[in-house]
Amino acid sequence: MMQMCYSLIMNRTATVHARIDAKTKSASERVLHKIGMTPTDAVRLLYRQIALRGAFPLELRVPNKLTASTLEKSDRGEEIETFDSVDQMVASWKE
Repeated sequence: MMQMCYSLIMNRTATVHARIDAKTKSASERVLHKIGMTPTDAVRLLYRQIALRGAFPLELRVPNKLTASTLEKSDRGEEIETFDSVDQMVASWKE
């Protein structure tokens, strides 16, 4: 669960404080680092998109059981197929 606290600083900026579990923070920061973003950059981007769109910028969905199971297997490196070309992949669908 995330708690947020807002405070005004010098009329031009505001500070956002968020509490998040350490595991999620660490995993998220590894991803952000890979793409060259700081957590502050990510929060600013999220807030800008919310302000521009007037809505949350992402569609939030819970995967069904089959999709969740498939994603979990993929994360563990199980039941993964690789192909040398798109044609080879498409051909596998016909098998």
